Amino acid sequence: MIPTIAIMASEAPDAEEAAQRLRVLYETTDPDRADVIVALGGDGFMLQVLHRFMDTGRPIYGMNKGTVGFLMNDYREGDLIARISRAVENEIRPLQMTAIDEDGLPHSALAINEVALFRQSYQAARLKISINGKTRLEELVCDGVLVATPTGSTAYNLSAQGPIIPIDAPLLALTPVSAFRPRRWRGALLKSHQSVDIEVLEAGKRPVNAVADHREVKSVQRITIRQSTELRSLILFDPEHSWDERILAEQFRY
Repeated sequence: MIPTIAIMASEAPDAEEAAQRLRVLYETTDPDRADVIVALGGDGFMLQVLHRFMDTGRPIYGMNKGTVGFLMNDYREGDLIARISRAVENEIRPLQMTAIDEDGLPHSALAINEVALFRQSYQAARLKISINGKTRLEELVCDGVLVATPTGSTAYNLSAQGPIIPIDAPLLALTPVSAFRPRRWRGALLKSHQSVDIEVLEAGKRPVNAVADHREVKSVQRITIRQSTELRSLILFDPEHSWDERILAEQFRY
């Protein structure tokens, strides 16, 4: 069966111009009626589209009209329907963040890449980290810490010297950002079903913000992070440029 497609583009001029050309070349429909969403832009735009169509069953086929484009396929205008039909589907399970702010109010958000905590002022953050209810670090003094999915392991997590995780591995990366104490702690690999609880010590003196992809919560006191077992997003990659190939290539880059 030939899939019906909808084309969505970021606000970048190159992406919008490419969308106009593709709509001339191919029959398209409204995004809420399409079998497949074709996203034109960079990784940031892909994250927005994955969030929008989460748990709808509509896979996203991205073509790079941004900068890095790690989550995107190469942009080519020819044989688009054939490429989509041959594409390999990968499932992404988002992280669920629940953050309690300084007023005791709860905030919930989803993250496809990572949930990160960052110091808000010139003073380093002091954090207490527990896994499945058991304290593992009584005190982490740092600029921040993040929990990354396999999808997000090649993004900010990698910049913070965290591990790269294959997309189908049932793992999460817990990675510090500029850890001062304990100085030699480099993070941990967690099973995807494990829950991470982070308490901000001296929250009034050393305020910390929490960010789940593009959603930020100011002055948090504690947060809980766990991977969803119900929600999912679907992403399509060309077989010759699959996620597994990208992961291998990234690990052997020098």
